Amino acid sequence: MSKVVHEFTTAVPEWKPYVKPLDLADATPAQLEALKITPSNTKVSDYVLVLAHDVETLTHRSPLFNGVMYNKGGLSRAEREIGAVGASIVNRCIYCAAVHASRYNQLAKDETVIAAIFADGVEAVISPRLKAILDFSVKLSKCPSDADASDMQALVDAGLGKDEILDLILSSSLFGWANRLMHTLGEPLAE
Repeated sequence: MSKVVHEFTTAVPEWKPYVKPLDLADATPAQLEALKITPSNTKVSDYVLVLAHDVETLTHRSPLFNGVMYNKGGLSRAEREIGAVGASIVNRCIYCAAVHASRYNQLAKDETVIAAIFADGVEAVISPRLKAILDFSVKLSKCPSDADASDMQALVDAGLGKDEILDLILSSSLFGWANRLMHTLGEPLAE
């Protein structure tokens, strides 16, 4: 029997949607076209198949996600994942936190950073650069208008350039939206 996961983990739980995912056999040509641009470009998840019920939104969402999380230059892929993790922690999105924590671990080839973040939150003892990234993504996710010039300066002081700061803002903000959408459409389950 499956149970809802309530604690942060790097073991990615199953995401069980409340809405029946689109059956590909019943997909319209527009839905099939929108599904060609999946976030990882590898497979179509139940989450994306649920979003396919609103094809116009999915048509815009997937390229936006890909552009924010996978574009070249700017913040490293692993550091973008820290932004996603920070937002997901604030929003208590267990599924997104697990997916992006796991991706960080894979990309960085280091599990100690995420272990520290999951154990100690914003008090985690991690490198100054990653700490600045985490702190900013958490603050931005809690209340965007509270992020101010001193927070931007902390990122600059930690060695981030303008393009990296923009990528961090985009990844954190994207997950501010995505976390809330995932909460309303399904829940994380474990065996």
